[in-house]
Amino acid sequence: MEDTNRNSTSSAVISAIPSACELPEPDVQIVTSGGLRIPVHSSILAMVSPVLENIIERPLKHRSSERVIPILGVPCDAVSAFVGFLYTSRCSEEQMEKYGIHLLALSHVYSVPRLKQRCTRGVSQRLTVENVVDVLQLARLCDVPDLYLKCMKQIAAHFKSVEETEGWKFMQDHDPWLELEILKFIDETESRKNRTRRHREEQSLYLQLSEAMECLEHIFTEGCTTVGPYDMEPEKKTGPCNKYTTCHGVQMLIKHFALCKRRSNGGGCYRCKRMWQLLRLHSSICDQPDSCKVPLCRQFKLKAQQQKMSADGKWKLLVRKVLSAKAISSLSLAKRKREEELRETMGSHVFKTFRLC
Repeated sequence: MEDTNRNSTSSAVISAIPSACELPEPDVQIVTSGGLRIPVHSSILAMVSPVLENIIERPLKHRSSERVIPILGVPCDAVSAFVGFLYTSRCSEEQMEKYGIHLLALSHVYSVPRLKQRCTRGVSQRLTVENVVDVLQLARLCDVPDLYLKCMKQIAAHFKSVEETEGWKFMQDHDPWLELEILKFIDETESRKNRTRRHREEQSLYLQLSEAMECLEHIFTEGCTTVGPYDMEPEKKTGPCNKYTTCHGVQMLIKHFALCKRRSNGGGCYRCKRMWQLLRLHSSICDQPDSCKVPLCRQFKLKAQQQKMSADGKWKLLVRKVLSAKAISSLSLAKRKREEELRETMGSHVFKTFRLC
């Protein structure tokens, strides 16, 4: 009874192939771990898999010997799905759901690139906390870097949950080097995130300083809501500028700087020191000190030239970073303007070409 079921199953594998009736009689048999024999055509196998081609071309020990290829260690149905793909280059979602991991291993062992790509996509879409460690080990053995990296990222993102799984505990006992590799990857990922966060915070600070420089020029050249140049009558209703949040803070700092008694008495004042630093930074960036209306711009410039040899390296670095942030900001602003103009142009073109029926 069991032999009858096996024969019917093996026959069903070939009969399910649309072009099987046009092919000659099978001349090779694939044998599975469960004893299933699948009759196949050596020409088809050799065309699709170079590994199977080498196996087929091996000389037989006896002329009367039957040509058999054993594919062991995976379920019989997984082997049937593998053979079906060799003939049709197709694999159903149901087969991928049940035997995706087995098919990935077979595609690697027998060098079937199209099936390997299909399995890589299918298995990566079905990653879970429970199977991610097993898939990671398979991806490393089968040399699938994309799947390996995705598994690593999923483990790093859900490490506490993965740590409780049987797959993780088994790996700890049998593959400590892989555990070390995972922990190093998690540490590097966290370090990279911290570096990225610090870089963004630094860029945000440099961008704020760049905006403060623009606000200084704007306040002492045109004037803003409450502070303006000394030689210009303040307007009664001056509207806020487009960078009012930064500009308002600079105006408050200027007002404090002008009236602070601790500064005039020679005492230390944190807000006044910040104002001095902003004025000095502006002078370091300004390329027109003779016509600049920002206070102390020329004086700071002359003092910097006199003390050029003893200039602070950290200050020079700050100036370069602020200039860089200013350049990046202007480029991104120009890009946004071009995109807005393009959208407006496209919108007007669509409006003109639209007609009511």
